[in-house]
Amino acid sequence: MTFRVILEHDPETGDYSAVCPELPGCASAGQTEEEARANIREAIELYLAPGEIELPDNAKLVEVTVG
Repeated sequence: MTFRVILEHDPETGDYSAVCPELPGCASAGQTEEEARANIREAIELYLAPGEIELPDNAKLVEVTVG
């Protein structure tokens, strides 16, 4: 799956920020563009990783594949 990432360079600090607009709150940064890209890749993976879910007795968990 491919996501768009907005990379911005801060001329004052020299660092790069990385934001994934399709995943609200998913952002990262790095001292270099390469580091920022690696960090946002990890942030996206963590964002999408399934977490523990407590289900009521009358519910079931299913999976849906997209893309």
